[in-house]
Amino acid sequence: MGSLWRKAKRGLGFNLSIDVPTSSAEDDDDGDCDGSRTGEAAAGGGRASAAAFLETSSPGGSVRTLPTPMPALSSSSRWLFRSGSRSSKKTCTICLGTMKAGLGHALFTAECSHTFHFHCITSNVKHGNYICPICRAKWKEIPFHAPFSSDHSHGSERANLVNRSQEVVHMLPHADLTNQQHRRFSCLHASEPHTFNDDEPLNLQSETAESAQQGCTRTVEIKLYPEFSAIPESASQENFTVLIHLKAPRACRNQNVGSATSQTSRAPIDLITVLDVSGSMAGTKLALLKRAMNFVIQNLGPLDRLSVIAFSSTARRLFHLQRMTDTGRQQALQAVNSLISCGGTNIAEGLRKGAKVIKERTEQNPVCSMILLSDGQDTYTLTSSLSRSCQSHPDYRSLIPSSILGDIAQQIPVHAFGFGADHDSIVMHSISEISGGTFSFIESEVEIQDAFAQCIGGLLSVVVKEMQVVVESVHLGVQLASVKSGNYTNKLADDARSASITVGDLYADEDRNFLVSVNVPSNSGSHDMVLLKVCCAYRDVVCNEIIRLEDLVRIQRPEVTMAYTLSVDVDRERNRVQAAEAMSKARAAAECGAFSVAVSILEDQKRKLFESLAGQSGDQLCLALDAELREMQERMATQQRYEVSGRAYLLSGLSSHSWQRATARGDSTDLTSLVHAYQTPSMVDMLHRSQTLSPSPRTPTPSTQPARSFSFLGPQPR
Repeated sequence: MGSLWRKAKRGLGFNLSIDVPTSSAEDDDDGDCDGSRTGEAAAGGGRASAAAFLETSSPGGSVRTLPTPMPALSSSSRWLFRSGSRSSKKTCTICLGTMKAGLGHALFTAECSHTFHFHCITSNVKHGNYICPICRAKWKEIPFHAPFSSDHSHGSERANLVNRSQEVVHMLPHADLTNQQHRRFSCLHASEPHTFNDDEPLNLQSETAESAQQGCTRTVEIKLYPEFSAIPESASQENFTVLIHLKAPRACRNQNVGSATSQTSRAPIDLITVLDVSGSMAGTKLALLKRAMNFVIQNLGPLDRLSVIAFSSTARRLFHLQRMTDTGRQQALQAVNSLISCGGTNIAEGLRKGAKVIKERTEQNPVCSMILLSDGQDTYTLTSSLSRSCQSHPDYRSLIPSSILGDIAQQIPVHAFGFGADHDSIVMHSISEISGGTFSFIESEVEIQDAFAQCIGGLLSVVVKEMQVVVESVHLGVQLASVKSGNYTNKLADDARSASITVGDLYADEDRNFLVSVNVPSNSGSHDMVLLKVCCAYRDVVCNEIIRLEDLVRIQRPEVTMAYTLSVDVDRERNRVQAAEAMSKARAAAECGAFSVAVSILEDQKRKLFESLAGQSGDQLCLALDAELREMQERMATQQRYEVSGRAYLLSGLSSHSWQRATARGDSTDLTSLVHAYQTPSMVDMLHRSQTLSPSPRTPTPSTQPARSFSFLGPQPR
């Protein structure tokens, strides 16, 4: 049989040689395996274009070349991961494209009887993966894709046909490789340009014009709530609290993710995902990561651009920053699904490579963000013992390239996802906090897609950028005492007459609440007093215009002392701020081993919530905060529980409250959970899409519900 196969290949003019690239001595000594070795070659796998049908076979497999152009991905093929081998005969499990005769693809049937697109499986094999993606069988003979050699003196007709199809297969017996050759072959790296200025050009002119024709009438809503509506004119009051409430414009409800029309109603994004493919990601983790990335790719629009960085001991760009058109999606799917895991964890190198893509791009979409996922601890830049010490304060900023740490206009947020119980939550939280991103804790492997879905639901709905809020005293005797703004930078003037808050970007329907304390003097001769002027300026990313708004804070100054009711809106926000401060104090105690003290701090805050005006009225925010604090107490009861999940859960909660933005932790992505703070309608829609298309086994998928978040339970119309 083997001799017949060799004769068939000679008759067809196949080149029987294989070129295994040699590596340098440094490469041999390194021994690290980069899971991104699918490389940029994987993103642009070859396509058959022969005018006739050609089939060859071997004991290990067969290759068929079929005519006609390549089709776009069908919607029924996008969730092949969950359908298993039953669908594998119709769909390639690597790129999720249809496999049918007459669709212009070269097909490969392995010795285990599973079939794939030839260019997809050769990308896998080229970079060291000799295992069937479906049944995990180890192949004895593997396909290898190489350029055609035209130096054969026989079989010229058939050779020319194969040359036109540009698809040639070599069956390389796995056992024939020496150990050194196998090592070089499995660690093969595709070439990578020195400068990442090869991003796909934008085409925003026509879309921008269409947006302008639609009009830009949506603006941010400002509402101001004094702690009390009146203060007697003869009285002065210190630390009088004013709530500043900002609400971003609504998302366009006709938005259809992935379609051309959706891009005119939102700002397109440059998204860079930095993915950990170290050895600990092997198996189910990597498979679920691929599924989650497939979901992200399918929900990006044709004007959005994506680049994927895979890192282990080193980092590699899988493909250049390219638009998610039908072709771009297919290439991205192919590259992501070809990933394999091995090596250590070098988070800093992954971030450096991602920052290089951002810095060296020749054009820029209005929105840019980075997603970082890791399940381990950085074994190259920081030691785990240093980051775990109560007394030590390592410089986590050294992990983040300076090019993405700029002012409000240049800063690129890194949204970090800690995967599983072994990730370094302190490092991941610090990276996100320093860069202006959020930190999510993916405790269960099956939740990774929902976590990504919630994140991109926000990123794909950015409507405001570069927002600045300025608070000025109007009355000469009014002085500002303090500003509570969480992680948002605020600056109080030396004369205490003004303050500023750097807010940055807002997702559609997103809220921001800030508490400003002022010292109010006594007043005579007037029954009305203007305390503050609040100014807000931001860039509308859809219209690319600067919008400026302002409003005044007024209170009454009656002569007669009367009893005035505390504003429930102010009390509710004060509860949220105090709960976040209690979480921070509890974390500090737990990091030093005082777990009973940490639990006591949270218990005291629960009591304050219950005794507050909002708590006594059955406020839903107070109930949600109580549930979250109770969950944290359980996870901080012992050192073991805290190390396994308590620290990461608490840090994710702190990230959420500090930025007033949704993060994934525990069951927060379950739409029936109490703890799902700050979710916007766009996030809920994307979550529902994720849970409908690929339902998690942990809970049945509920019907679509209006978004319920802390901010939605906040300030009501005056």
